[in-house]
Amino acid sequence: MRPPAAINRQPGFALIPALFLIVVLGALAAVAIRVGTGQQQAVTMSLLQARALSAAQTGMEWGAYQALKGGSCVASTTLTLTEAALNGFSVIVTCAAVTFSTGAATNTSYVLNSAATAGLYGQPGYVRRVVSGTYTNAT
Repeated sequence: MRPPAAINRQPGFALIPALFLIVVLGALAAVAIRVGTGQQQAVTMSLLQARALSAAQTGMEWGAYQALKGGSCVASTTLTLTEAALNGFSVIVTCAAVTFSTGAATNTSYVLNSAATAGLYGQPGYVRRVVSGTYTNAT
């Protein structure tokens, strides 16, 4: 006859809760890694969007300077930025000039559009920002 303690003992009984605990902890770790990666990508895209906006504004300033100081309004110009944080951005500046009269003076109004892009369309690092503005040489 067996002693009573040997009858109640079931080998491998703790294996099921231990496996369950390992699976649950593994799933929690996978979720934490996925959330962390998603947040990192969101921050990276936010930074790229801010840089794209700065690149587009740079194109606007360049176009306004060319139009107002140089008197040239080229239909489309592509700028390739190579300095600091804007390195790698391509900016397309378009300009349209409209002449108008104010009394005896003839002035020109310039409609500028600046589109900054970086990366390839459809890829995770693609970003594009467009800025528009109207400038005039009237005083």
